[in-house]
Amino acid sequence: MAKNYSNEFKEQVLRECRELDNTALVARRHEVSRNTIYTWQRKAKENGSVKPLSRDRDKRVKEIKKRLKNMSTENDQLKRLLADKELELAILRDLRDQSDPQ
Repeated sequence: MAKNYSNEFKEQVLRECRELDNTALVARRHEVSRNTIYTWQRKAKENGSVKPLSRDRDKRVKEIKKRLKNMSTENDQLKRLLADKELELAILRDLRDQSDPQ
């Protein structure tokens, strides 16, 4: 029997899968088939979201632009986070080398 899950529910499940990195556990917790979650993940990768795009061309273009902007913002945040982590590693390496010269 096919169930219709809300987009919010799908996003919550996918977010939990990313956080826990265990699709089987999340599937059991929410009583959803792993294959269903894998399908949601594939569609989210293809479309950038689990929400379907509108059939109206103007609305679809507007939604794609919005998704692109969100992805760009997230990408910038991730780049800053990576730069911070690289700086932390460099500092830790310097401290290690100073306290344990060989």
